[in-house]
Amino acid sequence: MKVLFIGDVFGTRGMEALNKYLPEIKQEHKPNLIFVNGENIDRGFGISEKIYKELMVMGVNAVTLGNHSFSKRELVDFIDESNIIRPANYSDAVPGKGYITVKYNTKLVTVINLMGRIFMGDPLDNPFKRADEILEEINSDFIFVDMHAEATSEKIAMAHYLDGRVTAVVGTHTHVPTADAMVFPKGTMYISDIGMTGAKYGILGADKEIIINKFLTGMPQRIKESLATELQFNAVIMDTVLNKIKAINIYE
Repeated sequence: MKVLFIGDVFGTRGMEALNKYLPEIKQEHKPNLIFVNGENIDRGFGISEKIYKELMVMGVNAVTLGNHSFSKRELVDFIDESNIIRPANYSDAVPGKGYITVKYNTKLVTVINLMGRIFMGDPLDNPFKRADEILEEINSDFIFVDMHAEATSEKIAMAHYLDGRVTAVVGTHTHVPTADAMVFPKGTMYISDIGMTGAKYGILGADKEIIINKFLTGMPQRIKESLATELQFNAVIMDTVLNKIKAINIYE
């Protein structure tokens, strides 16, 4: 089985990059399942039902989120009936689910979304303990974890903690792809950050002038998405037969 996991899709340009490059990526790599991190997909903040439906038409099987999960309040109205996963270490009182299981042929494939706590700000439950609880609840053939976190140390620690117990741990959130795609000693595939899909010349997807001005003045700024025309597309393709993970990085 081949799984394509696309890194944080950011806003209008991110959707353009998906529409432009996903068909050729599918033709070249022939993934059986496609997962997308979509927490920034609606102009940088959250996800709308309209965009979610567009992703489903593209053939996406699951959408993971992160710290901007509920930036669009409308998500509360449709998350429970969707293939959208918010971080599992949110409180049980939060709408939605922290993992979903889909079927590929005769195999059960679970996708788990966890969020780190270092430098993230949100008072979430311990993601390590939550991972243990989920693994007790499921009986799947393949398990993929989106570890949405700021600190690479927390992501790597999670991969070591889950090594041999899950198929893969992939990092999202920092929007900069890392060069450490590898297989851990007990067989778990890993990368610290997949990277982002969207505007190439923004600053992590945001308008560069706004971010530069924030650094110059120290004043808070209302973040807007970058509408720069050049695109980037970042993902990983994971082969469960060969147990290999490979980065896909396209820059216009």
